[in-house]
Amino acid sequence: MHVSLSCGMCGTEHAVDQLQNLCTQCHKPLLAHYDLEALRSRFTPDVVRARTIRSMWRFWEVLPVDDPSDAVSLGEGMTPLLGCHRRGPFEAFENLFIKDESFNPTGSFKARGMSAAVTRAKALGVSTVALPSAGNAAGAATYYSRRAGMKCSLFMPDDTPPANIIESKVGGADVYLVNGLISDCGKLVKQGCGRFGWFDLSTLKEPFRIEGKKTMGYELAFDMADAAGTSQLQLPDVILYPTGGGTGLIGMWKAFDEMEQLGWIGPERPRMVVVQAENCSPIVKAFEAGEEHAPLFENAATVAAGLRVPIAVGDFLMIRALKESGGTAVSVSDEALMDGVRELAEHQGVYACPEGGAVWIAARKLLDSGWIKPEERVVLFNTGTGLKYNHLFDASGLPALDHTDPACLDSIA
Repeated sequence: MHVSLSCGMCGTEHAVDQLQNLCTQCHKPLLAHYDLEALRSRFTPDVVRARTIRSMWRFWEVLPVDDPSDAVSLGEGMTPLLGCHRRGPFEAFENLFIKDESFNPTGSFKARGMSAAVTRAKALGVSTVALPSAGNAAGAATYYSRRAGMKCSLFMPDDTPPANIIESKVGGADVYLVNGLISDCGKLVKQGCGRFGWFDLSTLKEPFRIEGKKTMGYELAFDMADAAGTSQLQLPDVILYPTGGGTGLIGMWKAFDEMEQLGWIGPERPRMVVVQAENCSPIVKAFEAGEEHAPLFENAATVAAGLRVPIAVGDFLMIRALKESGGTAVSVSDEALMDGVRELAEHQGVYACPEGGAVWIAARKLLDSGWIKPEERVVLFNTGTGLKYNHLFDASGLPALDHTDPACLDSIA
């Protein structure tokens, strides 16, 4: 393997040819590293553009395989960057974009991370994976593990969106509903891994989910160049990302550093923005308090299941990215983020997940405060499809028409 592993906190090296979870010394996340200097001459933007691989694995040199044919893939990645039309509440933004991750297999960005993690787990002989999930990670783990011929055990809060539970059950996963939060589910997963020999795929407790997520950062540089009509890779001025466990944000920040070492971009970076729900905002609270770590957020509650993560093992990595980029952290109410879903649907034609609604509302708040300037290039990440959250919307009271009545259309103004 051309990959090495070291702890993101203490730097301790770990063997890449063995199954790894957290650092054995300080119990913090492990990060993958590549010989980027050796790759500079043969892994270039032009090489990537010339490839016919229709997935995130067109960046395979900086992913955990020796050959792209080894990947466990369902066609993840290559999602669109949509320019927003300046209408309604979007009028004030001159250069607003949506990176729409709902186009991924299983309907969310989680597909990227699971593709990479399951690929590496399969290579190391894993037969059963397990993880806690409050939503989209469950479906992604189910289908990528089945694609690889593995079994999957899932522990989910009993109020997880029904669509996530159903897709996992249909996919043949062993689903266990827990009367608690995702952190409570995580404790059961840890116990089960020790007892039954499962491999833990929990967020940032496994080192390669972040590698799949980082491809959002690679893609974005190509997307922005295409939007500007140039071959020179570019990054936006601001990125707003809905944050639960935080692998997406951490992964993109890692990707930007790798791209600079490869000579693809310069030292400029987007200002990174963590967006969380008001009633589950541990990273926002820690960032505002100037802390490096975020304690457990008590009584966490939000309709945005992907944001209901009361404690994150990668908290210090998220906060580090915010500080290094000159970014910030914003929380929004459940009422506001659901309004955001409606506004994205009505004005942009994007049926976003509640997490996507949250980043749009956060962008409006930051524009109103002057933190974002109207002319800046701003990217909102919609991390999943709103179709998995249909249970949050009310379609009752719709007008009923009798098609046998010739005058049935008379009631329509």
